[in-house]
Amino acid sequence: MYAIGTFAKMLGKSVKTLQRWDRDGILVVHRHAKGRRYYTHDQYLAYIGVKAEAATGDTVVYTRVSSSAQKPDLANQVAALETFSAASGYAVSSWVSEVGSGLNYKREKFNQLMIDIESGKVSRLVIAHKDRLVRFGYEWFEQFAERHGCTIVVMNHESLSPTEEVTQDLLTIINCFSSRLYGLRKYKKKVAALISAEDDAL
Repeated sequence: MYAIGTFAKMLGKSVKTLQRWDRDGILVVHRHAKGRRYYTHDQYLAYIGVKAEAATGDTVVYTRVSSSAQKPDLANQVAALETFSAASGYAVSSWVSEVGSGLNYKREKFNQLMIDIESGKVSRLVIAHKDRLVRFGYEWFEQFAERHGCTIVVMNHESLSPTEEVTQDLLTIINCFSSRLYGLRKYKKKVAALISAEDDAL
């Protein structure tokens, strides 16, 4: 990954020339999620006439948290994956961030990502940890991606013992159903209050 000033010197061009080439679509600059511009080594090789290995699809970075209260962690994921992707030499085509439970397979952006993988638009999916994609059944989704020419790259390969893994899964299930039960109780109270108000009005 090269900053625009460094890349301009490598090519023997001015920064203004690179900016013009970017506008004209001659040599398009990449951008981090926060807007910082950069060029890749593959772009340098292409410029000097050395053919780089062609990618068959986009590189997509996916980040997720379960609730709005965890949005600071979402920013941390993006920052960590920016550094990881740059160090790995990945030219990221798009950054997808989502707020939703890892147990919810109806997440809008998650489903669109699966559609894009199935259609061959994504050749590399980068995530911070397996559970950022899904809480359960990660291996199935990994095989699904592989069947459609997409590699899932996991930044953090922290492994748990079988006991720790089962414990974590059980806690996730308990938390999910506890939240739903709490929601049902709140809903019942609201219904009871409405019925009581209607009775008083009569």
